[in-house]
Amino acid sequence: MPASKTKAQKGAEKRAVKSKKAAGEAPDFGALPAGFVVRHGRSLCLACVFGLFTEQLGLAPRTAYAQVRRYNPTPAELTAREPRRPFFDATEGERHPRCPYCDASKRWHALLTLYRVEGGRQTDAARRALVKSLPTKDEQFVVTEEKRTAREVFFDWLERLGQGLDFEDEEAWMRAAARAYLERREPKTDWSAAFDSAAARVRRSQRLEEGWERDGARLFLAPQLYNEVLVVQYLVSRSHRHGGRTFEGRLTLPELLRRTRTGLRQQAPDADMPAPTAEPPPDRFDLLEHLVEQLAGGDRTVKLHYILDRRDLLDKARTAYDKTESKG
Repeated sequence: MPASKTKAQKGAEKRAVKSKKAAGEAPDFGALPAGFVVRHGRSLCLACVFGLFTEQLGLAPRTAYAQVRRYNPTPAELTAREPRRPFFDATEGERHPRCPYCDASKRWHALLTLYRVEGGRQTDAARRALVKSLPTKDEQFVVTEEKRTAREVFFDWLERLGQGLDFEDEEAWMRAAARAYLERREPKTDWSAAFDSAAARVRRSQRLEEGWERDGARLFLAPQLYNEVLVVQYLVSRSHRHGGRTFEGRLTLPELLRRTRTGLRQQAPDADMPAPTAEPPPDRFDLLEHLVEQLAGGDRTVKLHYILDRRDLLDKARTAYDKTESKG
């Protein structure tokens, strides 16, 4: 006759079922423009944390558990390019990940998910509704804010865009870069429909003054919009192995400026812009910097809203405590 389960075993099973159900209910960001939401995921090794607290600092397992439950990592810790112990980035698709510091198995790894939402009229209402719908018990979700300049936000977006592109597939990455920028510039447009599989080429329109249109397998952008896409492609490709690649081929800086000069004057009509000539202006680097400033938004203040999902940390912390307590 099988032995009856202890009260502790039954409690652990109930927590596991409850945790599994909660873990599958990720926050729904569908009402927010895709170009204004960024997701960061990073693993925290609780074996390293409990080892530090109990072995090096001499804390009791219960005290260590209480400290872990109260811990709210900062956005900087979860978004740093190189994670520092006890944080690490698990290899995507790895079935049995191990901690790179102490070799602990997956059951000691807590996934912390951070969502960053750019504030503004495009996102504020939907973001407030989303935050209001999140559970508040045990601080499963923690909301924080910070202010940055639009320039900083733009270059951060540009860097992340480049990191996620496959530069081996030239047609695919150019389309992806164009779509990503357009989603930020005009978030109310359904760009998924505009960039469906039938849209084979993105071209400059000769008749549109603004906006875009689809014509069969071609997506036409107004000149200024098309020029902005070229600049984004140029910037992101210059930061990687295929420098200066755009829909118009590989462009040097003078060639890029000759193609976008009209767009520059439209964006900054009061600026001291030289008239178009066959040769690029002598201050072409200043001209490019000015264009990028227009795209980025300059020193305008942008409020960033961070939503930290701590549910896996709370669950794994209890498991780590039980294991640490049993060792003692």
